[in-house]
Amino acid sequence: MANIKSAKKRVLVSQKRAERNKAAKSKVKTYIKKVDAAIASGDQEAAKAALREATSVIDMATSKGIYHKNTSSRKISRLALAVNKMA
Repeated sequence: MANIKSAKKRVLVSQKRAERNKAAKSKVKTYIKKVDAAIASGDQEAAKAALREATSVIDMATSKGIYHKNTSSRKISRLALAVNKMA
C-alpha cells in the first residue's frame, strides 16, 4: 500500500471504480445471455424484447464510459443480426 495520502486515496478510488465497471459489464453480459437464450429457444417475440432490453443496458454502460462507442455498437449489431436471422 502507498504511503502518501493522495496515493492512498487513488488506490481506494480506483478500486471503487473497478467494482462499478465490473458490475456494469456483468450486467451487460447477463442481458446478452438472455438474448442468446431467447434465440436458442426459437421465440422471436421474446428475442426482440430481450434485444430491446440489452440494447438499453449496453447504451447505458456506454454513456457511463464503461464501453467505447464502437464496442457497444458492435455488440448491439451482432445481437440484432442474430435476432433478425430468426425471421
